[in-house]
Amino acid sequence: MENWFSDMDMNEVKKEISAEMKDVIISITGTQLHSPEEEDSIELVTTGKYEIDDDEIKFSYWESELTGMEGTRTSFAVSPTGVVMLREGSLNSQMVFQEGKKHVFLYDTPFGAATMAINTHRIQNSLGAHGGDIVIDYDVDLDQTLLGRNRFKINVREN
Repeated sequence: MENWFSDMDMNEVKKEISAEMKDVIISITGTQLHSPEEEDSIELVTTGKYEIDDDEIKFSYWESELTGMEGTRTSFAVSPTGVVMLREGSLNSQMVFQEGKKHVFLYDTPFGAATMAINTHRIQNSLGAHGGDIVIDYDVDLDQTLLGRNRFKINVREN
């Protein structure tokens, strides 16, 4: 994993951000790669909250009717060891992204639950005191059957 907290040391970052969460604009592009020539992407731009707490950068937003997960809060916690995405509400899941590691999780929906796994290939992070970017490249499988290669590109900027 590269450049976890931009070019700043964590103490400098903490000095620049208050203990309260900042209002931010979060742009998320989710891409499913079917083949080198074919991919599907969806983009969401929403308001959210952002903070740096100890050695973690955290941001969160509420899902909407557009995402099909209205009433769900999605949160990301970014640390030097990886990224955790937590969804709570009408849909519940916790996905752990760590380069070179596979993590199994329960994907719980109003229609039932499924056991899935994430195999993270790469995390690129340039988040800092005022936002930035993170890219997560990973595979998803269901019952040990590969569903596809995916990528999150997330940009966080102050509102």
